[in-house]
Amino acid sequence: MPDLPAPSDRLTLPITGMSCAACAGRVERALRKVPGVSGASINLASNQASVEGSAALPALAEAVSHAGYGLAEEKRDIGIGGMTCASCQGRVERALKRVPGVLAASVNLATERAHLRVLSGLDPALLAAAVEKAGYSVTDLGEEAEAAPDRGHRRQRLELFIAFLLAAPFLLGMVGMAIGQHWMPPGWAQALLAAPLQFWLGARFYRAGWRALRAGTGNMDLLVAIGTSAAFGLSLVLLLRGDPHLYFEASAVVIAFVLLGRFLEARAKRATGAAIAALLALRPRTARRLDAEGREQEVPAAALRIGDRLVVRPGERIPADGVVEDGASGVDESALTGESRAVEKHPGDTVATGTVALDGRLLFRATAVGGETRLAQVAALVQAAQASRAPVQKLVDRVSAVFVPAVLAVAAVAFLGWLLAGGGVEAAILHAVAVLVIACPCALGLATPAAIMAGTGAAARAGILIRDAAAIERAGHITLVAFDKTGTLTEGRPHLVALHPAPGTTREEALHAAARLQAGSEHPLARAVLDEAGAGVAAAERFRALPGRGVEGVVAGRRLLLGSQRLLGESGAAPGPLEEPARDAAAQGHTLSWLIDPAAQRPLALLAFADTPRAGAAEAVRALRAQGVRAALLSGDAPAAAEATGRALGIAEIAAGVLPEGKAAQVASWQQGGARVAMVGDGVNDAAALATADLGIAMGSGTDAAIAAAHVTLLRPDPTLVPATLRITRATLAKIRQNLAWAFGFNTLGIPLAAFGLLSPALAGAAMAFSSVAVLSNALLLSRWKERA
Repeated sequence: MPDLPAPSDRLTLPITGMSCAACAGRVERALRKVPGVSGASINLASNQASVEGSAALPALAEAVSHAGYGLAEEKRDIGIGGMTCASCQGRVERALKRVPGVLAASVNLATERAHLRVLSGLDPALLAAAVEKAGYSVTDLGEEAEAAPDRGHRRQRLELFIAFLLAAPFLLGMVGMAIGQHWMPPGWAQALLAAPLQFWLGARFYRAGWRALRAGTGNMDLLVAIGTSAAFGLSLVLLLRGDPHLYFEASAVVIAFVLLGRFLEARAKRATGAAIAALLALRPRTARRLDAEGREQEVPAAALRIGDRLVVRPGERIPADGVVEDGASGVDESALTGESRAVEKHPGDTVATGTVALDGRLLFRATAVGGETRLAQVAALVQAAQASRAPVQKLVDRVSAVFVPAVLAVAAVAFLGWLLAGGGVEAAILHAVAVLVIACPCALGLATPAAIMAGTGAAARAGILIRDAAAIERAGHITLVAFDKTGTLTEGRPHLVALHPAPGTTREEALHAAARLQAGSEHPLARAVLDEAGAGVAAAERFRALPGRGVEGVVAGRRLLLGSQRLLGESGAAPGPLEEPARDAAAQGHTLSWLIDPAAQRPLALLAFADTPRAGAAEAVRALRAQGVRAALLSGDAPAAAEATGRALGIAEIAAGVLPEGKAAQVASWQQGGARVAMVGDGVNDAAALATADLGIAMGSGTDAAIAAAHVTLLRPDPTLVPATLRITRATLAKIRQNLAWAFGFNTLGIPLAAFGLLSPALAGAAMAFSSVAVLSNALLLSRWKERA
């Protein structure tokens, strides 16, 4: 690993835009004017500037920019290991920014990655050296590494199991202590159980605490290391002296529960990348490209370029954004826009990556590929929203930064005070240790994970999966819940809600004919017709798809058409007596399909389709209103359909016809207006809005992208679980606050008592155990929570 160069070393800058000696002269003069530059020279052949002195890189970059040129730069993304709190994040950021050649550095604690802008050609080993010098590790330098995190997760889970196996006798003993029974193991057994917890599983706290001390700060790790070491050390001394009052449980239990909190946090971190992967998985890996002679060639989608002419066959995903040049087809855009109906595409219309051509062949010219497509932009929105979130549970670290040195100071003062007062060395040590024992963050370590365990367990029993503590914190302040329509408030599949036969045709005849025309089709509207008609329907003769318009075939010797309003017009038929039912159905947001006799140029029937509301949707809206929370509808569907659903459910606030980017923007607009927004959705088109919202809630029946982007997943598609989610998260947040208040208050009161000799180490240990039991008991009250209020 190379040593980091000193700030005064020579720095080489790759310059862009220089084309002559005059350019080189301008850049050199600009660099020499920067304070701290002792020398500068330009190599025009390699387009590089060599700068000597102590000037900071941002100042040099600004000078080059003012001269009319630029620095060749690139983005780097590296994995960081060993960060546990916000102070760790800050130390890594500062270390990376000091590396010569780094223009900007941003460290994301949630994803454990550093995002950098660096000069082109910067040696990655310099970045790794800076991170390691700060006391952390580089897990990867931008390479894909999936196996290591999996191995790390399995090891973490095994260590957690061992920790609770070792801590179980202490937990049993604490329960016994609370009811006046002595269930603690013998002293030697306590030492054997606590030692591996303290020095093997707890070794990470010593390492992280040492890094905090080196940086002159305090954090939870340092607090755990000091408190558990004091309890373990005192217990060991007392055990050797034959004293029965031991405090091994103080070290064992806190380490086990803090490890549990770290495990839950790590699981949440791994989930953050899943949303992006699920979005980008919609991109097909190959595409059909036309060569200069018009022949189809299958090529990797990554090889596509803007301007390529591409072909998509029925049932295939579209590999790039583009404009249709030839052909017609219905396109399923539900994954991207939320539109439940197939959208007809004709020459001149646009198509988007990841959508599916249903019933026709399309030839289109690519207008955006790779990272420039709409799908990639939605993925970027999800990533940006996730990266902008503040890390959860900073409160303990912030308090620890002051609390740890304060406790050490109080212990030192107590030791010196008792020594100077003539109490003797042993008494001084005991009272100082009593301060450290009573300050051991047992209750503090239990406060949040115990409440989270109880609250998330109660929620899971009701079918609500809460990803992490951040969701609990956010849910406590929600004032507006925005629902997606299709698949969230509605079933997500159209049903035949009305069939209007024309005079001279019975309903049974019309339904039978429509079913025969749709037999064998996988189109959503075809499935709705076949569901209504029942099984055993024979397919029409001489069937033919009419791309983007409908189908035709021969039924009982008569040629019939079934399709859109456009197909009705092309056949020369007019709505006639079905015009009024068609107008009414359209006003209600229904999708219309016409059964047509082209020979007679008249419609035989009008079929209307709608997506029906889920059971419990109206009840969910009423329950939210009872909690003082506004309900809104945010849909990519047609305004008429969204408004019809809103009226049926009692939702007045409706935003319809909104694309994925617009959904996230609408959520942001509500937030700017002062609302704390929860977004409920089930599709890829909802992923950006779910990540942007203060609280993202995904229906378990939805796509992987929606579930991965959300903070909460509902295991069954029941809208009434949304108000239930707010109730359980608010109840859990209340328990966390109560537990933290108890833990901090306990320390605030107990430390002075110990310092003044009013608490012996034995009493301090008992009080500490009582504090932990109180926190656990308070958290377990959540187990009585019920889904229905």
